[in-house]
Amino acid sequence: MRRGFVPFRLSKLKFSKFFSRNVIFPFHSNQSTPSTHLKYFPHAKFHFFVTQNPRHVHYQPCLFHRAIQTTPAHFSQILSPQSRQPDLEEALDFSNNTEELLIAFKALEATLSENDKRLGLTCLKVGEILLSKGSKELEKALSFVIRALEILGRNDQGGSIPLVKALRLVGSISCKMKRSDESLESLETACQILDSLEEEGFSGKEFDSEKISIQLELANTKNAMGLRWEALINLRRSLQMRLLILEPDSLLLASACKDVAEAYAGVLEFGEARLLCLKALGIFEVKIGKNCEEVVKIRQLLGAIHVGLEENEEALVQNELCQRILLSLNLETELLNMEIEAANIKVNLGRLGEAMSTLKGVIQKVGKESETRAFAFVSMAKALFFQERFGDSKGCLDMSCDILNKVDSTSEKVAEALLEISMLYEMMNEFETALSLMKRTLALLEKIPQEQYVMGSIFARIGWLLLLTGRVQHAVPSLESAITKLKNSFGPKHFGLGFAYKHLGQAYLETDKVQSAIQMLLLAKDILEASFGPQHEDSIDTCQYIANAYGVSRSYGLAMEFQQEVINRWEALGPDAQNELREASRLLQQLKKKAEGSLSAVFPANNLPQHLQKSCMGVHYFVVDSDYFY
Repeated sequence: MRRGFVPFRLSKLKFSKFFSRNVIFPFHSNQSTPSTHLKYFPHAKFHFFVTQNPRHVHYQPCLFHRAIQTTPAHFSQILSPQSRQPDLEEALDFSNNTEELLIAFKALEATLSENDKRLGLTCLKVGEILLSKGSKELEKALSFVIRALEILGRNDQGGSIPLVKALRLVGSISCKMKRSDESLESLETACQILDSLEEEGFSGKEFDSEKISIQLELANTKNAMGLRWEALINLRRSLQMRLLILEPDSLLLASACKDVAEAYAGVLEFGEARLLCLKALGIFEVKIGKNCEEVVKIRQLLGAIHVGLEENEEALVQNELCQRILLSLNLETELLNMEIEAANIKVNLGRLGEAMSTLKGVIQKVGKESETRAFAFVSMAKALFFQERFGDSKGCLDMSCDILNKVDSTSEKVAEALLEISMLYEMMNEFETALSLMKRTLALLEKIPQEQYVMGSIFARIGWLLLLTGRVQHAVPSLESAITKLKNSFGPKHFGLGFAYKHLGQAYLETDKVQSAIQMLLLAKDILEASFGPQHEDSIDTCQYIANAYGVSRSYGLAMEFQQEVINRWEALGPDAQNELREASRLLQQLKKKAEGSLSAVFPANNLPQHLQKSCMGVHYFVVDSDYFY
């Protein structure tokens, strides 16, 4: 066994998981053909066969070109086991449909033995072709790639690039079939083999290409699993590899920079996202010009990043540049969507009248039941809400819902619209309507794998609303789900995760799970302090809940320690926090009496300042490229 090599065991992948009863397996044949000394070169309309004596060159018209215009039945007659192997190989590439592809494969298979590596490579090629045909052929594609993997595994026990490619294709197909665990297992095995080959000195374009492709497939799979933060790591690795092998002004490199910028923005790392986005923009403008759709997409992303950084004026500049390009390209639908985005940015800037004027213009240009009209009503409802015209705002939301109820769509934009409608209803204290819309959004997002990360924020909001309305038992599972999804999507220190921990701690405290409550609240404290600082009212509020929890568990020393910390923080905020300071000091005195055994002491008390009781419990959100995050 090679030094440092990770043994490759086909049984590890548990291939039986991949197949259903309806899988169509590739043809099998044990026929073989005598080896030939001919070397094959495809060229134009002829196949050249060079014998061992290079002076003797023979040619004849390509058998495939005689077959290409035929029906599948004629195709089957022409491609027989007696056909030359090069003709059969080319027929795979130029088959017109799946039926012809399988006929060509069957004829070629008959010329090879089951353990022949060439058969494994052929199965791999057929699987790749079937994968390119879309979702209807995934089962067939997987069966061919699995067969290739078995044959190549027997021939290349030390590992090889074709073996790695087969594993990558298994991973890709499995991900498309929503078998994420199998996908991840296959792709990680491929990574182990590549690492071992690299240690032994393997290199070259094909090797580099597989390394990059596997990192991209890992990112796709992890995104589908809601592991957004881990997916970013794989995307970043793929970009680092491309930086080493591509020219600095390569369009492929620019596209990779844009993809990684989107991933950074998705986990709210806007600084890193902006740098990569500007790099991509510079390359595209030099290479293909400033007035093209790709530049619009990059500028739109840059605008979303500016919004995330609260640089709304800069975001509006990017939006206006996008509108000019779209106008010159006569892309009317995209232009209307960009106008709605501009209105949203103006709402952020407080320019509500301008936003309303823009949205009225959009509504006049679209049909009465179009999605664009529904999206415009949502933005208008938001502007009206901030003008404190709550009745008009609800009217716009109702009209938007009426349109979306008639739309048979599972698009991301519809899910985003429903989510924002629910948020506006929540802000107007219409909690039951908000909850209903959130649950509807969750059902829609289940069908959109790449949007799984949004579900964490929705579960967190559902849990908070259930907690707020006294349904504590129902709040707990929602908050637990939120924590898992938020951690996977945004990493262990995201501020939204801090709020989810805090609310779950409250719920545990109310259901007498005191030790679990303390554990959650301490995690929340660390994250919220890192995100907002120790003097932020949510950080102080969390400290108060920790003091309460320790008081309930009769750990009075720790309770007084945290209660004193609450007092110190309110003191640091000066005269504006006098009422809060007075209440925190009163609670400390009650704690001291409790510790002394006084029966008259009351702690914890449920008469904290009102803004801490209802403070929206940290329902913060950014609008990032039309995605919503806690």
